[in-house]
Amino acid sequence: MLDLRPEDILHKSYLNRLLIEIVDRPMLAHNLAFKGGTCASMLGYLDRFSVDLDFDILKNADETVLRNEFHQVFDYLGFKITGELDKVLFFQLHYPNDPGKRNTMKISGSNLAVKSNQYKVQYFPEIDRLMNSQTIETMFANKLVAVTDRYELHQTVAGRDIYDIHNFFIHGYSYHAPVIQERTGLTPKDYFGKLIDFIKEHVNQTIINEDLNTLLPNSQFQQIRKILIPETLSLLTKELKRFETV
Repeated sequence: MLDLRPEDILHKSYLNRLLIEIVDRPMLAHNLAFKGGTCASMLGYLDRFSVDLDFDILKNADETVLRNEFHQVFDYLGFKITGELDKVLFFQLHYPNDPGKRNTMKISGSNLAVKSNQYKVQYFPEIDRLMNSQTIETMFANKLVAVTDRYELHQTVAGRDIYDIHNFFIHGYSYHAPVIQERTGLTPKDYFGKLIDFIKEHVNQTIINEDLNTLLPNSQFQQIRKILIPETLSLLTKELKRFETV
């Protein structure tokens, strides 16, 4: 379990309450698959705090029904919806907290159909529940793609994406290469070359500092922040060379 900062404990509690209610409602549990940073963290694959909940919407799910179910969950738990999108399942929620402290979280459901994504039912000890979720190999592959995809869609760069890639590599996790091929249209080899060039051009120390300083204990943040970019580039270059020798 993560060593949470004191200011993160309340947020984590609300995340867990929300996740339990989602899992306990069959309509949501049977039509969603958990993914992303919070999922990876709760399964022990990632050692940083994550503030939002992300899901894949499974095939043939009725998004209107899911939206109504989410609204019922939010009402039941006392969340206030402060933002919602009409065309996709995306909600920004507010919960009570002291002034000046974190009091919002985002919930998203992606209807992007990626045939290569792999799922399995896994046990989440923090909430004592079984839940369908992306495999670590699928999460890793999607995180590799997220770096460039986020920029192409929103013109933004997330330092946490770089941190997660670094973390997955140094812990020896594998990535599901067909996800990269399907989502980018590139071979993994070609995509790694593109990703290396992208990081060199668009990722800087300021981005790393601003995005990660609230997601890691200060001592951990100080240890990783200066080496994160060069080490990640080194790991990606090593992986690229592996393709070239095959």
